[in-house]
Amino acid sequence: MQKDVFDQPAVTLITPTAPVTTPTHGGRAKCLQRLVRLSLPVPRTIALSFDTVHGIAGGKMPDIAAICAQFASGSLLCVRPSSEDPDWGGPGAILNIGMNDAAYVELSDRIGAEAAAGLYTRFVQSYAVHVARLDPDVFDDIDFIGQESLSEALRAYEDEAEEPFPQDRETQLAEVLRYMARAWEGTTARLLRQAKGAPVDAGLGLVVQEMALGLGQGECGSGVLQLVDSDTGLPQITGRYLSQSQGREALESGAAALFLERDPRGPSLEELAPKAFETLKTQAALMRERLREEMQIEFTIENDKVHILDGVRVARSPRAALRIAVRLAEDGVISRREAVMRIDPGALPELLHRQVAPEADRDVIGRGVAASPGAATGRIVFSSADAQASAARREPCILVRRETSPEDIRGMHAAVAVLTERGGITSHAAVIGRGLGLPCVVGAARMKFHLRDRQLISESGRIFRDGDTITIDGTTGTVLAGAPAMIEAALDDAFQTFMSWADAERDIAIRANADTPADAQTARNFMAEGIGLCRTEHMFFEADRLTPMREMIFADTPEDRQSALALILPMQRADFTELFRIMEGLPVCIRLFDPPLHEFLPTDRAGLRDLAEALDLPVSDVTRRVDSMGEYNPMLGMRGVRLGIAVPEIYDMQARAIFEATLDASAAGDPVVPEIMLPLVSAKREVELVRTRIDAVAAEVRNERGADFDYRLGVMVETPRACLRADEIAQHAHFLSFGTNDLTQMTYGLSRDDAGRFMSDYVQQGVFPEDPFHRLDADGVGELLALGVARGRQGHAAITLSICGEHGGDPESIAFCRGVGMDYVSCSPFRVPVARLAAAHLAIREKILVDQ
Repeated sequence: MQKDVFDQPAVTLITPTAPVTTPTHGGRAKCLQRLVRLSLPVPRTIALSFDTVHGIAGGKMPDIAAICAQFASGSLLCVRPSSEDPDWGGPGAILNIGMNDAAYVELSDRIGAEAAAGLYTRFVQSYAVHVARLDPDVFDDIDFIGQESLSEALRAYEDEAEEPFPQDRETQLAEVLRYMARAWEGTTARLLRQAKGAPVDAGLGLVVQEMALGLGQGECGSGVLQLVDSDTGLPQITGRYLSQSQGREALESGAAALFLERDPRGPSLEELAPKAFETLKTQAALMRERLREEMQIEFTIENDKVHILDGVRVARSPRAALRIAVRLAEDGVISRREAVMRIDPGALPELLHRQVAPEADRDVIGRGVAASPGAATGRIVFSSADAQASAARREPCILVRRETSPEDIRGMHAAVAVLTERGGITSHAAVIGRGLGLPCVVGAARMKFHLRDRQLISESGRIFRDGDTITIDGTTGTVLAGAPAMIEAALDDAFQTFMSWADAERDIAIRANADTPADAQTARNFMAEGIGLCRTEHMFFEADRLTPMREMIFADTPEDRQSALALILPMQRADFTELFRIMEGLPVCIRLFDPPLHEFLPTDRAGLRDLAEALDLPVSDVTRRVDSMGEYNPMLGMRGVRLGIAVPEIYDMQARAIFEATLDASAAGDPVVPEIMLPLVSAKREVELVRTRIDAVAAEVRNERGADFDYRLGVMVETPRACLRADEIAQHAHFLSFGTNDLTQMTYGLSRDDAGRFMSDYVQQGVFPEDPFHRLDADGVGELLALGVARGRQGHAAITLSICGEHGGDPESIAFCRGVGMDYVSCSPFRVPVARLAAAHLAIREKILVDQ
């Protein structure tokens, strides 16, 4: 091989102009080239391309003699992996290649016999275990100190390998390269990196570098240094240094390692070698500025001279990543736009909620669907009443149910987390949990829920009883025994600054789904641009409203229904007034009553008895009436706008409460223009009928109050027919908001509450690429949405279009909605920041394409 061959991509001497790229040689090789360009003291290095390493795995070796000839005779070498993404891993580095009997004699004169023997012994052990694949147990009792240990290691190698330890540097290097190439292409390694997101054909490069020993008579050693804390992202020189060491030994040596800066806890490099320490700080600052990233330096000091062996992107937690991006932008190292693009929207939930600490012990007792992110610890309770009692005693509790229903709302408010046996990503517990910011795991079907015995049995058979402490990790979908260490949410000034930069870029509005004033305040705190869905039915489950609601259900005449609803009217009016005041200046979209009436009726004997007593009726009459209201498929039965037409007094009362609250809130602040939304519409005549009554109520309120107001009427599009007939429906509405939860359910013929039982099997076997309740099905449901948008604008050019299902918080679903021309998306309050950032990413990518 000729010397100029090293200017070719296959085997490349790293120089400022060498043909080295991340896609061909990996990130480590490219970073080393950048360090060389900065004139940093990087030892001589050769990079082997992905194709070269693939050829080595297949038995096609490069010219090893030519590679070795690039380094000084007798110098030791190391080989490190260089994958395209450092997170994909790779085989560990092999140091001190070229160590042999002659090198041992030479190094004994230079660094001392004991240090040379230790270095040689460690290389023999590493080569034997990793490269020659010898039994590691043979070397366990060798202590790596002195000539005797070296002799023992060489003897053990010869006995196991049945040949002497190789003395030729070229032979050693060839075998190391072969080992690392084959290790990368092994089945286990391939599966591990695929689990981390690597493509099947991901390549590996290798770098061969001259060793800077870190051993000698003067101050010698090795360490790592970075300018920020990996957990917090705050400026702080961190790392360790160990005299007379190599590689990353300083991080593994515990108390023997030195701090970098002066530290009251022990000696430091700054005190031991102040000049080298200042040099390292200067070099780290230069790397930060020129590489536009916080970097960790791996360095060696040899006789007080600093060598930079490697530079890697600082490992960081999500909260640290955000702070680092903000500081880099504020310091002018990167642009604000680039800072926004550096943070994955999916990482934000870890900043918005408490999380189990990464280093905490995790005693996993069950798994389910990660329905609402965050983590919380509390005592097990099995009913909403017990949850409320626990909250009154100020004892955190976990509400454990087979599945939750609207009557569990008070218990969910009282609990710190929820666990259910049944349900999927859009089940009641999941949707409400996300709205409340409540950690939630649903569909934990492999655990056993014995509510009557007040027992929860883990997947392995361990029994947990009422009052036992567990932890719900809604981010990972796991249930843990006990109380692991937690880290708190991080909504600091850096977070607010970062989100303001994201808002400056995005071009689609983000609203929140908020059912209560508390939800609305959370939405406002997260800078939502209004409420896109307020589900009013949850307001009816408070104790002082449930009884009159049940009286209304049992009433036989419109007059009796109006009489019962009159008791609820002032409460609804107060709810809406507070909602409008919290969201002053922002739009509020209120969905009229949606669920079937049987959800408000008891099903157990005790509840039926209490209801009979409240209504002064025989228990038998109440039981018969409740049974008669049952439906075979209530989610497709008399609910939504159908109920509003069949029992119009409910919508009349709600419309009056909204209009009176509009005037009350407007009197004390900005004028309110409420948005009233009709659920489950499938025909334009439904809208005509309800709109006529709502207009009549509006006229009555205007006359009674002597004041005028405006309101907007819209339709929640959640049936396939409403999408197909959107042009007709839009002519009678100011806005259409697509309810993608029910629309997905009806399009697929899937129950969103039950699909969790088989959804993981479907996704694993490729039936669905993703749970369609979690990520919008762009092909099937998406086609209906696109039709609905196009036909809606055809029927009413100025109509406002949005989605208000749980897909509104999913980045990929937002991309689809933005692509078809929707005006805004609405999602749970705690998903608003995720949606804001995802929308900013979409807009920035589009601007970059235009600029190109």
